[in-house]
Parts: sequence; C-alpha cells; structure tokens
Amino acid sequence: MSKQQKPELQVRRFSKGFVWAHAINAISFLALYITALPMYTEWFDWLYVVLGGPEMARLLHRIFAVTFILPTFIWLIFDPKGFKLWLKELITWKKRDIQFFAEFTKELFGFKSKHVKQTFFNAGEKINSILQILTAIIILGSGFPMWFPDLFPSAVVQWAYLFHNIGFGLAAAVVVGHIYLSVIHKNSRPGFTGVVTGKVPARWAKEHYAEWYEEEVKKGNFPDLDDPKQNKKKGA
Repeated sequence: MSKQQKPELQVRRFSKGFVWAHAINAISFLALYITALPMYTEWFDWLYVVLGGPEMARLLHRIFAVTFILPTFIWLIFDPKGFKLWLKELITWKKRDIQFFAEFTKELFGFKSKHVKQTFFNAGEKINSILQILTAIIILGSGFPMWFPDLFPSAVVQWAYLFHNIGFGLAAAVVVGHIYLSVIHKNSRPGFTGVVTGKVPARWAKEHYAEWYEEEVKKGNFPDLDDPKQNKKKGA
C-alpha cells in the first residue's frame, strides 16, 4: 500500500472580516454588472425576464449599489489592523516593487523569473487595489447624480452617465485581470484559497511574500519551513 499523502501545511493570510468583505464586494459587482447589461444594450433584454422586468432590474441595481459600499466598512470594523496595513502598503513603494514588475512580466510570458521579496501585499496587488479604488470612486460618484437627478443640474447628470459607463468598463477590465491572476494563472492560483478560507499554502506564502512570512516566523506565528520540527506543529 502507498503511504497516505499528508495535507499541505496552511497558514492564515486573511482575517474572516476580509474574507466576508471580499465576498460581498465580488457578489455585489457581479450583480451590478448583470442588472446593468439590459439597460445599456438590447442584446441583453432577455435578462429583464430573469430579473423580473425593467423596474425590478433598476431596483436590484440600486440595492447592490448600496451593498457594494459595505465591504470597506465591514473590513474596517472587523479587522481594523488589516485595513490599516492595506492602506499603509498602498502608499509604500520601494525598489523591490519595481523589480517585482520586471520579474512578473517575464513570468507572465513564460520566461524564467525569480521571486522578489515582498511584504503582505505585492506590487501587483497594490496596483490592483489602487485601480479598484479609482474605478469605484468613478462609479459611485457618477451613480449618485443618476440616482437622484433632481438634486443636480441636467449637465451634471448627462456627464454622470458617460463617466458611469467609463468607470464600469475600466472596473470590468480590472476584475477580468484580477480573476485571471488569482484563479487561472498557475503560479498565483494557490493564493485564491486566501480570499475563500483565509488560509494559503505555507510554502507558497513564503515564496511569494518572503518578507512578511519571515516576520511572522520571528513572531512565532508561522512555522520555519527550514526546521522540520516546527513544520509538524504550527501553521494550521
């Protein structure tokens, strides 16, 4: 008989607050996209049947517009430490971040690359977060005049429709790239479990976020993967 394979050692990367915030954000964005499609093109008029008609589609769009705002507050309330770390990392850029993009480009096109030491969020994740923040501001900022047109000059409302379309198009492009890198790309795919369960494979975490992992080892939170005695005890 062959020996039963031991489960891969896991370490916690994200808090439950982040996991819930990420899930609500993803569901809200998808729902906003689906409910908006029949409003922009006749090709998706069949969705009105699924959604319960034009009025119900508009109502659902507005409901999910509200839930789209909630993840930020959920993360801030239930994991303020993680939220502050995220903000701090977004404004902290060093030479290693530029090196990351150079190596990542090689990896993306199938060339040999090396891992550049990164902290909790790598440079790619920082860019993704910044783009999501900017597109969210455009979408929400333009959506408000569209929802309450009586409160704004007609010119503002007209421009709001244009910027709403632009913002949503850019956001969709960012999301497609995000899904590819987190779910499909073989080298970053293991990290997908982090946004679902909060945990990721320890070996993968050490390779992709070496500086952060080493800090957690020093604190006694993660196992030192070079020490076989610790591997069996910590990280679950």
